[in-house]
Amino acid sequence: MSSKTRSGAFAALLCLCASAPALSASKTNSLVSGLELESFDRTARPQDDLNQFVNGRWLATTSIPADRSSVGSFDRLEETSTQQLRQIVDRLSRPGGSQDANDRAVVNLYRSYMATARLEHLGVKPLSTLLSTVDNIQTRADLAAAFGQLGRDGVIVPIAAQVHPHQKRSTEYVFDLNQSGLGLPDRDYYLGDDAALLKVRTAYKAHLARTLSLAGSKNAETAADDILAIETAIATKQWTRVENRDPVKTFNEVATSDLATALPDFDWARYFDAAGAHPLTVNVSQPGYFNALSGVLAAHPLSAWREYLRWQVLRSYSPFLTDRLARESFAFYGTVLEGTPKQKERWKRGVALVDRQVGEALGRRYAETYFPPASKARVEELVRNLIATYSADIDTLDWMGPETKRSAHAKLDKILLKIGYPDHWRDYSTLQISPEDLVGNVLCTTEFEYDRMIAKLGHPVDRSEWDMTPSTINAYYNPTVNEIVFPAGILQPPFFNATADDAVNYGAVGAVIGHEISHGFDDEGSQFDAEGNLSNWWTESDRSAFNQKAQALIAEYAAFEPVPGFHINGELTLGENIADNSGLTIAYKAYLRSLNGQTAPVLDGFSGPQRFYLGFAQVWREKARDEAIIELIKSDPHSMARFRILGTVRNQTGYFDAFGVTSADKAWVDPADRVQMW
Repeated sequence: MSSKTRSGAFAALLCLCASAPALSASKTNSLVSGLELESFDRTARPQDDLNQFVNGRWLATTSIPADRSSVGSFDRLEETSTQQLRQIVDRLSRPGGSQDANDRAVVNLYRSYMATARLEHLGVKPLSTLLSTVDNIQTRADLAAAFGQLGRDGVIVPIAAQVHPHQKRSTEYVFDLNQSGLGLPDRDYYLGDDAALLKVRTAYKAHLARTLSLAGSKNAETAADDILAIETAIATKQWTRVENRDPVKTFNEVATSDLATALPDFDWARYFDAAGAHPLTVNVSQPGYFNALSGVLAAHPLSAWREYLRWQVLRSYSPFLTDRLARESFAFYGTVLEGTPKQKERWKRGVALVDRQVGEALGRRYAETYFPPASKARVEELVRNLIATYSADIDTLDWMGPETKRSAHAKLDKILLKIGYPDHWRDYSTLQISPEDLVGNVLCTTEFEYDRMIAKLGHPVDRSEWDMTPSTINAYYNPTVNEIVFPAGILQPPFFNATADDAVNYGAVGAVIGHEISHGFDDEGSQFDAEGNLSNWWTESDRSAFNQKAQALIAEYAAFEPVPGFHINGELTLGENIADNSGLTIAYKAYLRSLNGQTAPVLDGFSGPQRFYLGFAQVWREKARDEAIIELIKSDPHSMARFRILGTVRNQTGYFDAFGVTSADKAWVDPADRVQMW
């Protein structure tokens, strides 16, 4: 789950009585609704436009900050989290502060980022090792080795390596080869003929030339032509994002010795040696791309490939070099692509870097400070009710037969739950992080994570591992581990308010929890079984009935047009749209279940069911720049925030009942046209 965009056996949490208890705050004598009434537009009606009613005043009076591409609930939490993380870094940086090795890694990395005078003095010298790898390419075999080495150093190359749980043997790891290599967000930016995309391509070429020139190139314009030609050729061979959502098509395990068939005329031995990995088998995610890449590699001279890789090095590391290079990078990736006129303050970027590179060292202190055990216990209580409600709802589905229902229950029973922070923290004590060597620090932390990833091969899958840091404002479901993960960062108002009544919490974080659980049963996640293995556990008739509902949802969202000329891609966003709709449905049922047959009190003039939907709408409050919206439409599997509200509630019978929506109201949808997955 994302606003712009993925411990312990869960079976024990399913042992619940028939009626789940309400969350503890609603048992107090002084109830707070959790609604942000100052944002409401009282001239609008929830029966006509729920988003306008809940967020209209905020939308009319709020400007997008100059250093952001959007503003909304996620951005607000990110700002809060960034401030909190800075306070931790400042505390650890005080004289006589912590001598813990992980804390020192945090402090030294941050200090190296803030040492701007040294960066100006060094220029591009810190990249000498990376650039020498590029300059030393004299043969096609050298090119393959460069792909392996630079990929290890965090540089984008046409082949991306990843290690993750095996799609069909989920207790093992597999080495995965993926398409990559583009400097723009998606292949459509190279191939589309829309005026907005053409404008971006023109700006991109100019950005290439300026960056190369700032780095000392004498033939920047010619090099920019070569780079754009290579990236365009790569883009023409890449699979679409919709194709890449198919877990069956993207599973193609082959013996490493047979890779010459997948990508002829490529020195795989040199590649793997440089990449530091020697797997016996690999998964080739996009066979068609790799087959075609051989021709792309041969079609361009090595001199052009050197320019391409030199650019990719500069693109990856410009933010850590001189101010001119960092500003040039932002001018394109921030301003042109996302419409953001101003770069974030340097300290904010420094905190973000620390969170990205040594996130569990910083996250350990964040969790200690900002996520008390009482909050974790209360969220666990809410999740237990969501899980139990899903379990009960499975038995009511008219499109799922008994055999599939049994398998669905088995999968639900085995979902792993991770809330707040990991049980075991990553150890960064072996890292040598200097307060004066920013590029060296980024390189060593990048290689540390890469080597840690490669070291997984041949070992059992670590089911305790987290893919997000504790301060992350997001959540995810992982089908190959069958787990749902909720970092502490998102478990704050307006998503979760520990002092508020149940209704808004169920509509907010409850819908998020329901969303992530439902990913195990969406069009993609439903192809993995309870153990996380890719297998078909559905009957043919049940899958057909499910697909009919999915097609209706595709059509519904494809009709939405967030920016003139750019419609939501209903196929790309299908999984997230299923999760939004299913998660909200189950969260509402769980909320009603939590009332134990009692009527919720009226707070701030709204009933409990009304507050549930109002709480849902306020967490998806957002304004975004058109450029950023276009980028998301092309590259993100999530719908735009406004349509995560309007596209979801139009399918919710509970919403129509709560507000008494009738056929005379603008939001009315005939029951026969509502897409109800759960």
